[in-house]
Amino acid sequence: EAMSTRGMMMIAVLVLLTAVAPACRDATQETPPTSKTALVLSTDPAELDRANPIVPLPTPPLGIEGDLAGLAEPPTPEKVRLGRWLFFDPRLSADDTVSCATCHRPENGFSEPTPVSTGVDGKKGNRKAPPVLNAAFDIEPHRFWDGRAASLEEQAIGPMVNPVEMSMPDHDLVVDKVRAIESYKPYFAEAFGDEAIDIERIGKALADYERTRFSGNSPWDRWQAEPDPEDAAIDVEAVIDFEGNVNLDELELVDGKNVSAQVKLGHYVFFEKALCNQCHLGPNFTDAQFHNLGVGWDPEANALKDQGRFDATGNDEDRGAFKTPTLREVASRAPYMHDGSVATLQEVVALYDRGGDANPWLSPKITKIGLTESESAALVAFMEALSGEGYQDAPPAVFPE
Repeated sequence: EAMSTRGMMMIAVLVLLTAVAPACRDATQETPPTSKTALVLSTDPAELDRANPIVPLPTPPLGIEGDLAGLAEPPTPEKVRLGRWLFFDPRLSADDTVSCATCHRPENGFSEPTPVSTGVDGKKGNRKAPPVLNAAFDIEPHRFWDGRAASLEEQAIGPMVNPVEMSMPDHDLVVDKVRAIESYKPYFAEAFGDEAIDIERIGKALADYERTRFSGNSPWDRWQAEPDPEDAAIDVEAVIDFEGNVNLDELELVDGKNVSAQVKLGHYVFFEKALCNQCHLGPNFTDAQFHNLGVGWDPEANALKDQGRFDATGNDEDRGAFKTPTLREVASRAPYMHDGSVATLQEVVALYDRGGDANPWLSPKITKIGLTESESAALVAFMEALSGEGYQDAPPAVFPE
C-alpha cells in the first residue's frame, strides 16, 4: 500500500542471478539458472532521485593516471546517472530479461564468472564478456575482443542488436522501447538539453557511465607508491647469470606493509623474467592490441575455432588474435581468455610458461619462459594483488516507469 501511494508498481522480469565465482571456478560449469525478481518502477521524481542520485564525477584511484574532465568529450554527472539506469535496465532487450549488467557484472570487475555470455532465451555466444574498467583512459579505442567497435559508444549499443545477446531486431526498436518509458524523458532532457531520445544519446549515456568504472588503489599500487625500506636493497641484476638466466628465487624479499614477499617476487617475475609487460603494460596493464596465444586452436582439425581480429580486419596476420585484457580485478573473473577455456590463473600462467599453443599465427612475443614452481605461484599472487576499488556498484533500487 505504501508503494502504491508513491506511484510505484512492480513488474516481474527474468534476470540472470549468480553468486560471485571463486577464481578457481571450473570453466565447464553451467550458467546459473534464471530466476524471477522484481524491477521496481516509479513515476515519482523524488523517489527516482533517491534511488539514483546525481553524484560528482569520481576521481581516479591511486595508480590510474588521467582526469575525466580532460577528455575530449568529458562525461557529466547527469549523463552518468542516466547511463547507470540504462546499464542495469533489462527493458533494453527483446524480452526484458537481459541488461548490460547481465554479462558485465560489477562483482566480477564488469566481466562475468562464466566461460561465455548468455543472452535472451538462454542463447550462448562463443565469447566471454571482457571487463569494462578504466576505459576512459585506454590507449587505443578498439572495443570487443576483436576490436570491431571504434568507441565505447559503439561498443555499448552493439549487444542490443546481437541475436545471442539482447536480441533486439534493430536500434530503431530499442529507441522506441526507451521512448515509451515516459519517466526516462526528463532525465534525457537533464543530460542532453531536451527530451529527444535516439540511439546516439543512449550509447553516449551508457559509455559515460562505463567511463566512471575505475579500478586502482590495489595493494600493488599502494606498494608502488610507498615501497618498504627493505626494498632499497633489492638488486635484480645480481641474480642474472652469465648466460642471461634470471634466478629470481635467489632474491631476498620480505613481507611489507601492503604486499607479501611472494607478491614482490611475482612483480619481478612479471617485469623482469616473464616480460608480461610487453603486452600487459601501463596503468591498466594492457597495450589494447591483438595477439594470438593459440587459445582456440584445434590441432586435429588444423583450424581455429574463432578467427578473432581477422573477422574485423580481414588481414591474415590477425587470425586468432584477441585484444589484451586489463589485469585489473583479474582474480574476480575466472574462467579466462576470450572463450573462457582456461579455468584458473594458475593455468593461465602455465599457458604462457609453455609458450602458448602452437599454430600458424602464434604471436612472436609468446615464447617459453621457464618459470620455477615458486615463480609461477608468485606471478599468480601478483595478479591477485591487482584487486582494488573504484568500480563497485549495484543496480539502482528504482527505475523510471
